Amino acid sequence: MSLSSPATPTIRPRRNTLLPLFVILIAAALIGFVIWQNAADDAPESTQDAVGQDTAEPDAPGPDSQAEGPVAVPEGGAEPEQEDMSDIERRDPDDLLSLGPADAPVAMVMFSDAQCPFCATWHEQTLPTMMEYVDAGELRIEWRDVNVFGEASERAARATYAAAMQDEFMEYQGLLFAGGETRPEAGLTEQGLVDLAEQVGLDTAQFQEDMNSPEVSEQIASNAQEGLDIGAYSTPAFIVAGEPIIGAQPTEVFVSAVDDALAEGN
Repeated sequence: MSLSSPATPTIRPRRNTLLPLFVILIAAALIGFVIWQNAADDAPESTQDAVGQDTAEPDAPGPDSQAEGPVAVPEGGAEPEQEDMSDIERRDPDDLLSLGPADAPVAMVMFSDAQCPFCATWHEQTLPTMMEYVDAGELRIEWRDVNVFGEASERAARATYAAAMQDEFMEYQGLLFAGGETRPEAGLTEQGLVDLAEQVGLDTAQFQEDMNSPEVSEQIASNAQEGLDIGAYSTPAFIVAGEPIIGAQPTEVFVSAVDDALAEGN
């Protein structure tokens, strides 16, 4: 389906408290990692195992230089009270970058980037399980590209939106993250993205026109700004039933979050 202009979802104003909450969560995870890393450095060499990172940042070290670790807990042992962030959900039936019914009992918002390796990992390892909830009408997933890796990411986000305008959002995104890997930046040139559109079977002339339209550029910029406004500087980041999840956590973390939200709604 080709449209003359993209639908513009209604975006409600964000509460200022969302930004500190997201930043605190990311900072806590990083502090926890530093504590864990220092402990690992003091351990015998034979007991130290390489651990992969689960989020990607534009100015962060390479994929092999970060690791998962315990999240720091404030003094006194009590976890910080988390504000309900469900107002980030659009639930707009015309949102092209979404899957699942607008009135699904649980919604997930994913902040992503086409050059984020852990977004690709999540797409490969966790999305298939989440799709079972989507197909059952229990979950809605909404995507926002924050494009923290720069121009190539922004171009890929526009290309993905243009593909969505021809009803091939998931097919196109699947090629960007094929095999759980990101495409090299050289593959995210305009011609490279048009070539992917041809693989999907899109009308490439319409695709290229939509990809470069002011309307699509404006929508992509709005999506990115929304993520940055709440502090989603590291990808992937998620809001599931109003609660944040930072990084490409194991699939079980997302299953538990969705199941808990479904149980609370019953």
